[in-house]
Amino acid sequence: MSATLWAPSASIETLKRRAAILRTIREFFYTRNVMEVETPSLSGASVTDVHLASFSTTFVGPGHAGGLPLYLQTSPEFAMKRLLAAGSGPIFQLCKAFRNEEAGSHHNPEFTMLEWYRPGFDEFALMDEMDELMQLILHVTPAERLTYQQAFEQVLALDPLTATLTQLQALASEHGFADIANNETNKDTLLQLLFCMKVEPTIGQTKPCFVYHFPATQAALAQICEHDNRVAGRFELYYKNMELANGFNELTNAKEQAKRFDEDNAYRAENGLNHVPMDKRLIAALEHGLPKCAGVAMGIDRLVMLATDKDKIKDVIAFDVDRA
Repeated sequence: MSATLWAPSASIETLKRRAAILRTIREFFYTRNVMEVETPSLSGASVTDVHLASFSTTFVGPGHAGGLPLYLQTSPEFAMKRLLAAGSGPIFQLCKAFRNEEAGSHHNPEFTMLEWYRPGFDEFALMDEMDELMQLILHVTPAERLTYQQAFEQVLALDPLTATLTQLQALASEHGFADIANNETNKDTLLQLLFCMKVEPTIGQTKPCFVYHFPATQAALAQICEHDNRVAGRFELYYKNMELANGFNELTNAKEQAKRFDEDNAYRAENGLNHVPMDKRLIAALEHGLPKCAGVAMGIDRLVMLATDKDKIKDVIAFDVDRA
């Protein structure tokens, strides 16, 4: 082991800047009477999202001699929605989240997330508030807004809402992804590939950009839009080749949410992925009654990267996975 691996991966000066940003975020919400909350990092259920992998462990103790399976949370979303159903009102949380995926310049398996929920807001009101926060932290001009359809057509000259599987396979092949396209039969997988590799690098370069109204099939936790059932009340925020946030006009229907979780696990079974237990406490909370609200999760490490002009996530956290 290198003699220097005891040292932090970020400089102390950067960590001071990070601390100041966290303080500013808290003050932003305190002045708006949004309550700070804390929820468990360990839970008996996790997300069924087929694109996320959770860390799991087992608790052995009083009442659980046979072992209680637990998951490190990929986000505090489900527990925060239970608080909303209990009458918390507007809430925010700064916490650690965990995703068992590749570490890289923009990823660390343990990272810091800001998540907040606003009863009475839709996705557009929440984008307004998020825009204010971005201007405060990054000193940027107001963000641009594009629908998913507009962004896709602008870059790739194809309507993602009407495109056929054959058209998407041909487009992906044209852009150098033939090895994937030739064997892929899921339209959403191809849409996500093209959006990630070709659309994202072109938007939000000079100022932040909100992309909203994602395809309904890519928004498992969002309301379907009343005016167009092909899209949902989901948005993402991009800036300088960084995906910063993912937000929703939240789904409140318990039966529909359970159905979507079941569909995720069916896909997992068909594709050799681990089954993930549905969070029945969340479903019970939705049955009790989740207020109409919008919520968003933002990656704080990436925000600090932008604020401090750093290229690697390890340069803005005290100890990255290789030094942890």
